[in-house]
Amino acid sequence: MRKSYVKNNIKPNEFDALIRITVEMSKYLYPYIREILKSKENFEENSVIWNDFNKRFIELIKERFNMDSMRVKKLLNQTENDEVIVKYLLALSFCISNQGYQKLKNFLYDF
Repeated sequence: MRKSYVKNNIKPNEFDALIRITVEMSKYLYPYIREILKSKENFEENSVIWNDFNKRFIELIKERFNMDSMRVKKLLNQTENDEVIVKYLLALSFCISNQGYQKLKNFLYDF
């Protein structure tokens, strides 16, 4: 889905390294991830946190992803977007456990 995906195939060892980095970053960012998920549950009280995160998420997609891809267009569809974002945030929040690497790897292979 990234702009460079067509030209550059990722090697298995690079994929594993990216997963390990993501797992470590999710441990570091867990309080922020948790706050975003809580703001989605209490949207009336904490809509600012969710809206800021959602806005930044969409900006990053537009900046780094291939906008002609149907998968990317689906991510930007506001009616489906919230469900996908929550799914990704939950996957990242599960990465903080001892089996975080394997959980994220399985999640990405199923994607």
